[in-house]
Amino acid sequence: MTSLDEGAADIGVIAALFAEAIVSNDADRIASCLHPEWRLIDGDGVTTRQVFLDLVRSGALTHSVMRAIGPVDVRLHDDVAIVVARVVNTAHFGGASFHADEWTTDVFVRDDTRWLCAHSHVTPAAGTG
Repeated sequence: MTSLDEGAADIGVIAALFAEAIVSNDADRIASCLHPEWRLIDGDGVTTRQVFLDLVRSGALTHSVMRAIGPVDVRLHDDVAIVVARVVNTAHFGGASFHADEWTTDVFVRDDTRWLCAHSHVTPAAGTG
């Protein structure tokens, strides 16, 4: 087993690769990062993995920017990792463009061979929503 620092660094890289997958707008690439039971929680409620991927596949949802600003907090607990970061992103949904500044929490779980994101929660950063 790696030390906490080494494991945390690995999860930080995995979280960055997840963000890159989102910006790729490639539903299959995004799906490869997601646990089968993944869901996104935001101010509109719960979005399932299938609904999210269908939106990306259809082109109704795209992202051109997804990056952390400031430090990324990684907590590793055996086969569960919690990543908290302030993230800015630019997306297009239903023909409209939006820019978001949000606090995000992603929960990653390790299966036999890799880490997958099992849960994402976003909330607007203070003064932005």
